[in-house]
Amino acid sequence: MTENEIIASLRLQSVRNVGSITAKKLIAHCGSPSAVFMDKVQHLSRLPGIGSTVLKELKNATHLKNAEKELHFIQKENIGITYFEDEEYPSFLKHCVDAPIVLFKKGSINLSRRKIISVVGTRNITNYGRAFCEQFISDIAPLDPVIVSGFAYGVDITVQKLAMEHGLQTIGCLAHGLNQMYPKNHSKYANGFMENGGFLTEFWSSSNPDRENFLKRNRIIAGISEATIVVESAEKGGSLVTADIANSYNREVFAVPGRYTDKYSKGCNDLIKKQKAHMITSAAELVYFLGWDWEEQNEGNASATQKQLFVELEPMEHSYL
Repeated sequence: MTENEIIASLRLQSVRNVGSITAKKLIAHCGSPSAVFMDKVQHLSRLPGIGSTVLKELKNATHLKNAEKELHFIQKENIGITYFEDEEYPSFLKHCVDAPIVLFKKGSINLSRRKIISVVGTRNITNYGRAFCEQFISDIAPLDPVIVSGFAYGVDITVQKLAMEHGLQTIGCLAHGLNQMYPKNHSKYANGFMENGGFLTEFWSSSNPDRENFLKRNRIIAGISEATIVVESAEKGGSLVTADIANSYNREVFAVPGRYTDKYSKGCNDLIKKQKAHMITSAAELVYFLGWDWEEQNEGNASATQKQLFVELEPMEHSYL
């Protein structure tokens, strides 16, 4: 994109009452982000849902100043920006009607032709949830997937640290701008993330980690991947919102089952009971459901690793094959 189109995209993103869906409608109608601001009011007003309030905001010069200021920050901090029609825009996310028109990124993110999994869960991870994450990442690592999560306490940071330990690319989807890290305690992991993936956000440097931003962020986590796994969740929680969004995108959703007496298995058990998620207890089940092919990157290791991924049968069970 030219700098002029980047500024126009940012300007459009900053207009109040214009969300991602309306922004794309305007761009499709006018031909480009910059054309939206050059078009006549009479022409724009023909679009359904474009009322006088939106038309007035589109002509507000403040949005242009804000866009230019944000572009200065982006350039100064060496932040990448991806437009929703760009080739490098996350391919799975591109198919989501409410995906952001621009994403900001930092690090060494490479999503080209990659297997991408989102893993989410409670901030109060238990030993049970931690054990699942450890086994799952260890078993799935030979397939070299990208692990996406929200960089939050609990399941998020646990699974993302494990991904780094196994040399996997991991992406933290943030609910704020790239001028800060939240939670602050996780700032110590930032360099590791950027060397093994990085951070994505739709939020400007002026955005704080407000509650509504986390809910918006969840649709990025759900939309960017082929499948979402909920490791642990109480009866209510952001992870269940992410699962619902993933279902609305027709993506596969998985949940780790637990005892009915365990508080942080309640949400997962409900997802399974209501058929909103497949039950998952191993990496092998994910591979099976998604129809992934085993990539023999290393002929010497492939057969040994494949044995770890798939269930071994008891001697008596072989007689039924």
